[in-house]
Amino acid sequence: MAHHATAADRRNGHLAMLAFSCLVAGSFSLGAMAANEISPLALNGVRFAAAAVIVGVLAQVTGGIPRAALHQPWRYIVLGGIFALYFVMMFVGLKTAEPVSASAVFTLTPLIAAGFGYLLMRQITTPRIAAALVIGAAGALWVIFRADLRALMAFHVGRGEALYFIGVVAHALYTPLVPRLHRGEGTFVFTFFILSGAALAILLFGWRDIVATDWAHLPAIVWIALGYITFFATTITASLLAFASVRLESAKVMAYTYLVPTWVIVWEVLLGHGVPAPRLLGGVGLTVLALLLLLKHEDRGREG
Repeated sequence: MAHHATAADRRNGHLAMLAFSCLVAGSFSLGAMAANEISPLALNGVRFAAAAVIVGVLAQVTGGIPRAALHQPWRYIVLGGIFALYFVMMFVGLKTAEPVSASAVFTLTPLIAAGFGYLLMRQITTPRIAAALVIGAAGALWVIFRADLRALMAFHVGRGEALYFIGVVAHALYTPLVPRLHRGEGTFVFTFFILSGAALAILLFGWRDIVATDWAHLPAIVWIALGYITFFATTITASLLAFASVRLESAKVMAYTYLVPTWVIVWEVLLGHGVPAPRLLGGVGLTVLALLLLLKHEDRGREG
């Protein structure tokens, strides 16, 4: 587990989360463009089924799926169900929430995850990690409210943001549950069963939406978004998250969510949705400072 990770393990865990934060950000920008064109359950049902197939093939090619991995299959239903809830609520929220605003709601995950990390794994958050979480949250709020103090004081939370927050709580619970329910399975094998569990959960609840969708006449942006979130924002990120969660503490894993609004701004610019004001860079700076605080290694080997 995270306590026996070597320095190289930890470094790789951090690199995995850096890639994770960039790929996740893309799903906010593309997801918002597609959210009103297709039912969230239909979109996510297809994405999880397709992602499970891709990861299943990867698991098969990289050493096969051992029978032992099927021990306690309820673990995958629990993890998959929570994972599915997060993504469905994200797309429900993105119907009305702006990508940058929604991604900022996502940055509340580390604080919630630190709480679940303590409850489930008895992971104690050190004062330095706590300070980093607060600085990161401040930077994220700066980005959400576009450095506008009046907007912050009004703190108007839209319906989309509120619905998405339900998903964010699910995601925060998912992170410490991964190492808790991991029994030494390989990353691809473990991810394959979680994605299968998620696909199963959505099929049970959303089969009507999937059947009712006119798949032949969907706009191109739906297929682009579906392709991106299936491969990059599901297959790759789920593998990165499973890889990192076993090597780093949950508070540190989730700290990378502070980079997501910054990456979303980059994505929005690249997609031609406008350049943010320079005053937002202060918030970006704070989120980077929070990350650096979290990456500083303390207590020699006791911490990720």
